[in-house]
Amino acid sequence: MLIRHADPSTTTPVEMEGVKDVTMEVMVGRADHAPNFSMRHFVVQPGGHTPLHQHDYEHEVFIVEGQAEAECAGETHTVKAGDVLYVPANDLHQFRNTSDAPMRFLCLVPVTFDCGKPTPGS
Repeated sequence: MLIRHADPSTTTPVEMEGVKDVTMEVMVGRADHAPNFSMRHFVVQPGGHTPLHQHDYEHEVFIVEGQAEAECAGETHTVKAGDVLYVPANDLHQFRNTSDAPMRFLCLVPVTFDCGKPTPGS
């Protein structure tokens, strides 16, 4: 069994076009020999956002802390801690933190798209 703690202080900046003030860490992924899924932990600072993008795989999101606007397929919804979101494959989507506090979420994707490294010290 692998046990890790989602700690905002261990996330690293997401470096890609269209991203503002977002950090991330892979909680479980291909480096851990997970065969199917990768769980990523994101922190979006106030005024920050993920890129407006789409891809050919679904993902599931759990809002851990804070609130934000989630845009998906042209619709925008306010989301908050405790909300669960399903983003279908190929839907254009983005998360924008419009609050005064950090927003954290966990995102589950196919392991081949984990785009990160395991948490240090594991």
